[in-house]
Amino acid sequence: MSLTRQLRLKYDGLWQKMVFHPFVEEMGDGTLPASKFRAYFLQDYVFVNDLATLISLGIAKAPTIEAAGVLHGFLSGLVAPEGAQENDLFVRAFRELGASEAEYSSAAASPTTQAFGDFLVRTGYEGDFDDIATILYVTEGAYLDWGTRLLERGARPANPIYREWIELHGPEVLGRLVEWLGRHIDREGAERRSARTERIFLTALRYEYLFWEAAYHGESWPGNGR
Repeated sequence: MSLTRQLRLKYDGLWQKMVFHPFVEEMGDGTLPASKFRAYFLQDYVFVNDLATLISLGIAKAPTIEAAGVLHGFLSGLVAPEGAQENDLFVRAFRELGASEAEYSSAAASPTTQAFGDFLVRTGYEGDFDDIATILYVTEGAYLDWGTRLLERGARPANPIYREWIELHGPEVLGRLVEWLGRHIDREGAERRSARTERIFLTALRYEYLFWEAAYHGESWPGNGR
């Protein structure tokens, strides 16, 4: 059995809690309050900066031109001035959600966002390409999972931002990337690396679940009047 399959099975309970989180379910049927999605999107906008750093470090540490090209393509779709589908959606969504440019440009990380981002950047600097690939397999694979599930069940929420966010995480956008990351991890996941890979896999998955939790239930730093 491949390493990624082993990890998916071992931590299936947590993976499913992330993929079937109430935030996802309510987004899919259109009942998610806009205030919760707004809070999530502001934090995700902050998080993308650290994700871009992780991907950039992955490109620098890539073992082959092919590997570098795969991550470069992903990064371009995330942040490039032209053709960056996700960045374009952020700007349009904030306009729709009533968040000014000054607000989303100066948004501060919540405790979970900061911890998750710190984990990404530290692993990016201190780890190797395989460590980075493992994080991306979790972050993009889990999102692909819920996006695919919602699309296959025909989810069409009335809010166009919800619909586009779901479509952005379907197989047409993320499928090839996640498939490539899985093949790479399975190919390079020798026994001597399995314990480290498992730790990184589980930590990333825990943070993904906590990210939904923070957006859905609310979170702030002590001393912010709460």
